[in-house]
This record gives sequence, C-alpha cells and structure tokens, in this order.
Amino acid sequence: MSKFYEGSFTVEGHRFAIVVSRFNELVTQRLLEGALDAFRRHGVSDGDIETAWVPGTFEIPIITKKLAETGRFHAIVSLGAVIRGDTPHFEYVAGEAAKGISHVSLQTGVPVIFGIVTSDSLEQALERAGSKHGNRGFDAAVSALEMASLIAAIK
Repeated sequence: MSKFYEGSFTVEGHRFAIVVSRFNELVTQRLLEGALDAFRRHGVSDGDIETAWVPGTFEIPIITKKLAETGRFHAIVSLGAVIRGDTPHFEYVAGEAAKGISHVSLQTGVPVIFGIVTSDSLEQALERAGSKHGNRGFDAAVSALEMASLIAAIK
C-alpha cells in the first residue's frame, strides 16, 4: 500500500506569521480579523501569531521572506487588496506580489499562503473580506494550518 499524506488542523507547537498591507486598509483590516479568528478557532494562541504591517501589497514578499528566514514560523499568511483602476498598476502589483510570494515559499520551504484579494471594485473586495463571499483572510489562515501540518507529516 502506498503512503498517503494529508494535512490536518492540529496546531501544537506551530507558529504563524501574517503579513498585511496597510494600503486599502478598509479591506485588509477585515482580512486580518478573519485570519486571526480562524487561527483562534483552531486553537492557535495569540502568542504563536506575529503580524507585520507593510505599506502596500507590493512590499509583502520582502517582509515575508525576512520572516520566513528567521525559522520561527511554520507558515505565513499574506493579506492585501489590489483593486483595479484605470491604469495597468493593478496588473503590475498583483502579478509581482503573486510571483514574489511564490518565490519566497519555494526558496525557504515555508508555506506562504496567498490571501490577497484582487478585484475590479471596492465592493467586490469587501464581499471577499467578510460579506457575501466569506473572508479570504479566514480561508488563508485555514490553508496555513493545513500546510504546516502537512509539511510536519512529511518530515
């Protein structure tokens, strides 16, 4: 029989970081509240969560990398909101943030969860930050729990 790996939501001994963008704080504050709620509901103590605020979504990857390199965290959640405007700024910021976050995860071996809302309007962003479409911050924290436990199971 082959060996089967699957993550769970156990948190004993696991520490988590959250990197959250201050830009579009109306949205990102709600994402942060959702992430913290998910961690607490799954038994993570406040002492096992560290949060770093960055100016904007574009700055998330560098701080995520610095946190991952400390070796203190089993997973990191990145939270931001990029709302489409009339210029190509949206594509640059969202694309580079996604690439950067992916690179950090692959370079460090620490799972970095993409909890960045990309939307066409503020209304759509707010819908993904705790109204019609749930809370992307909550979902990202749950993914972090699962990935941390899956990596521990593989080791």
